[in-house]
Amino acid sequence: MFIPVIVYFVLFKYIPLLGNVIAFKNYNFSDGIWGSPWIGLHNFQLLFTDPIAFKTIRNTFFISLLSIIVNFPFPIVLALMFNEVRKLWYKKTVQTLLYLPHFLSWVIIGGLVVNLFALDSGTMNQLLNHLGLQSYPFLYNMSSWLSIFLGAGVWKDAGFGAIIYLAALSMIDPDLYEAASLDGAGKLRQIWHVTLPGIRPTIIIILILSMGRFMDVGFDQIYNLQNPIVSNVSEVISTYIYRVGLQGGQFSLTAAMGLFEAVIAFILVFTMNYIARKFGQGLW
Repeated sequence: MFIPVIVYFVLFKYIPLLGNVIAFKNYNFSDGIWGSPWIGLHNFQLLFTDPIAFKTIRNTFFISLLSIIVNFPFPIVLALMFNEVRKLWYKKTVQTLLYLPHFLSWVIIGGLVVNLFALDSGTMNQLLNHLGLQSYPFLYNMSSWLSIFLGAGVWKDAGFGAIIYLAALSMIDPDLYEAASLDGAGKLRQIWHVTLPGIRPTIIIILILSMGRFMDVGFDQIYNLQNPIVSNVSEVISTYIYRVGLQGGQFSLTAAMGLFEAVIAFILVFTMNYIARKFGQGLW
């Protein structure tokens, strides 16, 4: 039963890793991966001396850190709120409405965001003009663009991400709530002393797994929401690889960038697991 899973991972996850060897070569189509000349760490030296590549890495760190800080707590908060709703029809309706954005592509969500915040014809600016205020360049100001970018990510994935925490909440023994209630604990104290400790292992596992995608801002989201005016903050590793690697044909250089991204994610996962293990919650 497990053989198809092993075959899948070997064929589509491990064998493609061999392609990373072009990060240490001056790759060209005519000689292929194995025939191209070795150049050692030259591509990595180029990455860390090129100001554009350095800015790209800096932006990726900054946006990834903001995404973790802003996006990570929302599914937990939603799950806690769902857990307190007692009317089943209301709970299922709201859950369904919050799950739906997850199944929309970033092309659709990008179009909705542009229509909502566009400078001339956006709904928000039309509302401001109706109130006698001037239009605001939401998508062309770095701080407002970052807020919209993070907000779009929360709207799309927070509802779906809450599913895992709801499953964890269902495993908490109801007798614990009854005992806390008899001791005089209100709702907030029950959440603090019963609910959050009950889902703490799940929170830590999701956080460790999130660290594995720390440097992966997500090409679809950033590509559909960025514009040249905010490129100083919106150019990240995924868009750099697309622009320089696929469009510019510098496959070795962008392979080095991708390898650097993977190594950082690997280190972060091990670091987070090491910290979690200190509190008895590590994955291994």
